[in-house]
Amino acid sequence: MTRATLLTITTPTGTPEAGDPGFVVSDFDAPQVRVTDLSVTRGDGVFETIAVIAGHPQALEPHLARLAHSAALLDLPAPALDVWREAVRAGVADYLTRNGDRDAELYAKLIYSRGIEGSGVPSGWLFVDLGEDFSRARLGIRVVTLDRGYRHDVAETSPWLLAGAKTLSYAINRAAQREAVRRGADDVLFVSSDGYALEGPTSNVVTLTDGVVRTPNTDQGILAGTTQAAVFDFFESRGLRTEFAPMTLDDVTAADALWLVSSVRQAAPVTHLDEREYPVNAALTAALNAYLLARTE
Repeated sequence: MTRATLLTITTPTGTPEAGDPGFVVSDFDAPQVRVTDLSVTRGDGVFETIAVIAGHPQALEPHLARLAHSAALLDLPAPALDVWREAVRAGVADYLTRNGDRDAELYAKLIYSRGIEGSGVPSGWLFVDLGEDFSRARLGIRVVTLDRGYRHDVAETSPWLLAGAKTLSYAINRAAQREAVRRGADDVLFVSSDGYALEGPTSNVVTLTDGVVRTPNTDQGILAGTTQAAVFDFFESRGLRTEFAPMTLDDVTAADALWLVSSVRQAAPVTHLDEREYPVNAALTAALNAYLLARTE
């Protein structure tokens, strides 16, 4: 039997009728998506991936807010966040009831599509499943820089390119990760065509330089990171200053320490960025990941 729990969001937008939660548990192994759904034919939709630790969906409200923000950038109807919120909780509860695994690291993936072509009715699903084992990545990863092909101000000059939206059109991000593997690395840091450090395909970059923790500001078409926000909380609790700032590749390369941070992998320290090697503060990174994994909201 499939371990994963799947829920179909029957009311992805608007308000469900009284007594209707707006979602149903579906058979994960049965066909669910019409081949004419625009998520399949065009990648026309948005998604979120939420870490679930000890039964708690982490940063649920920031993820829901980001789902709504991405939907707005795509001119999708505003998602019914109350429905999606309760569906996440119901999906986690169903998974744990059937499988146990309360101590396992799970994830919930939310998918919100424009729906069947020509219908004008959005569609949505979410599923809860066991996450990958990221224990090795949390000890250190090799990263290469790749040109994203846009200027750093593309979100301002060309908003129709949807920089900063978490869309289902992920072919470029996947291609970048395959290129990293071809170059003997684990992950990617995108750089703008005019030399600014941006983000990873599925992560934000965080640097530590002379006691200051920084990440590139999000007005450069960077997806606002829910985990990055928690990383800043961790370092602020230790008395370090944090800031968003425009960062050139030279700024990042000159850092004392680097991490790529994301919702399910959490914080992965960078051991190599292109040809430069960085020492990893194992104790600090372990404390950071313990903090991230201990979150209950």
